Amino acid sequence: MKDLTPQLLRSLKHYSRQDFIKDVTAGVIVAIIALPLSIALALASGVAPEQGLYTAIVAGFVISALGGSKVQIAGPTAAFATIVAGIVARNGMEGLAVATILAGLMLIILGLLRLGSMIKFIPYTITTGFTAGIAVTILIGQLKDFFGLTFTHAPVETIEKLEEAVRAFPTANWAAVGVGALALAILCLWPRVKPVQKIPASLIAVVVTAAAVKLLALPVNTIGDLYTISSAPPQLHLPAFSYDTVAAVLPDAFTIAVLAAIESLLSAVVADEMINSRHNSNMELVAQGAGNAASALFGGIPATGAIARTAANIKNGGRSPVAGIVHAGVLLLVLVLLMPYAALIPMPCIAAILFQVAYNMSGWRTVVKVVKRSPKSDVAVLAVTFLLTVVFDLVVAIVVGLSLACLLFMKRMADVAVVKEWEYVEDTGDDQGRMKPVPAHVMVYEISGPMFFGAADKIPHMERAGGRSVLILRMRSVPAMDITALNSLQRLYGECRDKGIAVIFSHVNEQPMSVFRKSGLLDAAGEESFVPNIDAALARAAELRQPAVTGAEGR
Repeated sequence: MKDLTPQLLRSLKHYSRQDFIKDVTAGVIVAIIALPLSIALALASGVAPEQGLYTAIVAGFVISALGGSKVQIAGPTAAFATIVAGIVARNGMEGLAVATILAGLMLIILGLLRLGSMIKFIPYTITTGFTAGIAVTILIGQLKDFFGLTFTHAPVETIEKLEEAVRAFPTANWAAVGVGALALAILCLWPRVKPVQKIPASLIAVVVTAAAVKLLALPVNTIGDLYTISSAPPQLHLPAFSYDTVAAVLPDAFTIAVLAAIESLLSAVVADEMINSRHNSNMELVAQGAGNAASALFGGIPATGAIARTAANIKNGGRSPVAGIVHAGVLLLVLVLLMPYAALIPMPCIAAILFQVAYNMSGWRTVVKVVKRSPKSDVAVLAVTFLLTVVFDLVVAIVVGLSLACLLFMKRMADVAVVKEWEYVEDTGDDQGRMKPVPAHVMVYEISGPMFFGAADKIPHMERAGGRSVLILRMRSVPAMDITALNSLQRLYGECRDKGIAVIFSHVNEQPMSVFRKSGLLDAAGEESFVPNIDAALARAAELRQPAVTGAEGR
């Protein structure tokens, strides 16, 4: 699946009436699930409630129509909430639109360049760490609405929000706490009632708490008290591009693009495992880019593949992108016909829904498993990524986390790289092997592991020959070599040449041989000095038997 063909076109080749019925059913159910989530995530992102639906409608439709996954459902997700809120606070809605469009273009370019497989270079500890960190930031961001607190100012940073929540706790509205607790109870207990499991708990929580606040006239803020609700369908709006705006939001665009790529492709991988299929990661990136750009042009916010909604789509029978398209169509009907009723939803209920989203997103069981079973260095990467996500932002967390992971990886690779002198043990297929004696005039150095700048210092100096005239460098276990290691080998070769010691390279693999060839060392040593195995090396050494220059004489 290396070509960029949308999965929709592939699925429609063998599409049946039964497939359509299953997709429509799944699409309607997913739309019902996405309705309260889209509104809640829009509010958590600091934008109007209808903008969450714009995102689910526009991005959901485009990504399903163009995507490389059969069952991916896209829309606003919790991972973007704090990022979007920060962008809106700093640069306004125009800045957010520009950043999202730029991120969309970046994603399209990544897909066209066939870089979908780059997701594998993001370590598991980093994705676990920043996902847990985002979950904590969402939870802290909802304390105000859940407890009905009165803030004296509107902090943007997570730690500032926590400090303000603690300071304002004496202003807690216990009616709001009661409504929030009721919503949490419904969210936790409703899925356990088997006859009604297919009705989303979040929808029941919204209806019950809205009715309670309205009928009992509780002093609790609703969406309508804080926001103006619009039921107008998405409308095309081109944001004002300028050099200053682009320069200001370019880092944010990069953040959105990276996070959208990571989350979408992870969601697609999870979906593949559930339906025993395989997605086209490059086409998925192109679709994500197009979906995000379209979302911004129609008043939405960043979107990505949503694991929970994708899983719900699969569990309810969805097996083609038609389900995602139906989900977008149903949400459009809800927006036009029922959106005014969203004004009745209590803010503590929205906070409770986001508490559950944060809990599910945190993956605390995974974190515990990683902490218990992983090396301390991996745990350190996870912890640093988590803390930086909470204290600073996702960009800092990913950059520092990746840098730390790369340093640790290089240290591990350097640790496994070994250069030592020994007697060769020939592989015979049994456990014993047999010793192959090394002639008195020959030195054999076995080099194992990747030879790069972190391990180059292990290549020895030829300080004393001890009367030996031939050095064999056996490189069977060297898969790759960089310029720093090459420089060390050239230095060793020069030292041997000055002392009259012949150097033979045994079993050089393809990549190191390419490095030797390009550097000129192959020509300098002569092709006859490069032999396929140790037997040939020892035979060549026998031909070159001659007195070596001693250490004193060499000087």
